[in-house]
Amino acid sequence: MAEHPEITYIGCARCGTQIAGLDGRYACSGCGWVNEWTEGHRPLPAAGRRRPQPAPRPQQP
Repeated sequence: MAEHPEITYIGCARCGTQIAGLDGRYACSGCGWVNEWTEGHRPLPAAGRRRPQPAPRPQQP
């Protein structure tokens, strides 16, 4: 079973607003501050292989 991300809270380092993040990664919607991704509580998951998207259907006139 995969471990789920934990919702964590912190006061924004720039404006002091309480913000929520996932596993210690934060972005403040009030002032735009974000913490460095390396400050998270655990490593980011590896990128999975993306499935190709189907070609768009031609539109009917």
